[in-house]
Amino acid sequence: MGHKVKLTILACIAILLVAIFMFQGIGSNWEYILSSRGKKIVAIVMTGAAIAFSTVIFQTITNNRILTPSIIGLDALYLLIQTVIIFFIGSETITIVNAQVNFALSITLMVAFAFLLYHFLFRGEGRNIYFLLLIGIVFGTFFDSLSSFMQMLIDPNEFLIVQDRMFASFNNVATELIVFSLIIFVFVGIYFRRFAHYLDVLSLGKEHAINLGVPYDYVVKRLLIIIVVLISISTALVGPITFLGLLVANVAYEFMKTYRHRPIIISAIFISIIALVGGQLIVERVFTFSTTLSVIINFVGGVYFIYFLLKESRI
Repeated sequence: MGHKVKLTILACIAILLVAIFMFQGIGSNWEYILSSRGKKIVAIVMTGAAIAFSTVIFQTITNNRILTPSIIGLDALYLLIQTVIIFFIGSETITIVNAQVNFALSITLMVAFAFLLYHFLFRGEGRNIYFLLLIGIVFGTFFDSLSSFMQMLIDPNEFLIVQDRMFASFNNVATELIVFSLIIFVFVGIYFRRFAHYLDVLSLGKEHAINLGVPYDYVVKRLLIIIVVLISISTALVGPITFLGLLVANVAYEFMKTYRHRPIIISAIFISIIALVGGQLIVERVFTFSTTLSVIINFVGGVYFIYFLLKESRI
């Protein structure tokens, strides 16, 4: 089965699930329902595309298929930001009540953290991507611990607001946030085109890429910036989804059976959309909102992660 046929199948499944999500049980109040569901679908597509796209690139840079960009600590930093705001200022502050202000603040702080991290780690000679990952794990653990400590001291009523931010949700995404995110995604996509042709060579490893004429440090730094921006936007838009990238990227590798990044990235985006739309349908129609989408994704992703580790250990 060729790549085009496989991509067509994935596209048809994604479109079918989107159609079911949009038009099932639409009833007479169709204008309001389509508007509400339309915002969810746009948020799902952007989030799924951002996570799948950034994870495939991140795994190519690190040459490791069990890593995701969340290892840098951005998810933990997002939860720390929300916890700190409520802990010191309260849940009635504009940074919590106003979704646009909270969104802008979260993105700014996450991107600023990543820029400072890259600046200091890549400033000296001999520093590599693995040192960055190690520092990211340390910071992520520190952010998680600090968030947990504050959550133990916080008012129980305000803790419920923090708890809502711990799980991804597509139910209350503001239209203004979607438009702003879409604009950034377009600019990031245009900027990425300058480096897209390096990905197939980068997958060979650092030494081979340098020998083949790739300006390795320059390209990797720019790709890391793209990854951070995409993950920051998707996390601030709907919340953290830890295992989604790991799940869809590895399924795309197994399904496409190719080293070329173009079909892998496209298929990963389609698989991500299928997983999110299908998961949201399950949350709304089967569990009637008694659980969250991120719980389902993380459960399936965690099971697949264990399976993948066991599979690799037998090779």
